[in-house]
Amino acid sequence: MGIETGLFGIIVLVLAVWAIVSTLQSPAGTGAKVLWVVLIILLPFIGFILWLLLGPKKGNRGNL
Repeated sequence: MGIETGLFGIIVLVLAVWAIVSTLQSPAGTGAKVLWVVLIILLPFIGFILWLLLGPKKGNRGNL
């Protein structure tokens, strides 16, 4: 356990918080938001990757 482990943990924490805030601000339904937040909290690294690939997006569709 060195500085790399601590740094990785901090990075994962920051990314998880960012994913949760973005999810809560998305136009997705309440059930989807709760599901994504629980997934991100229970599986921070894998949950973040899944959220990044499959999660709710901002409502910017149609804007260039």
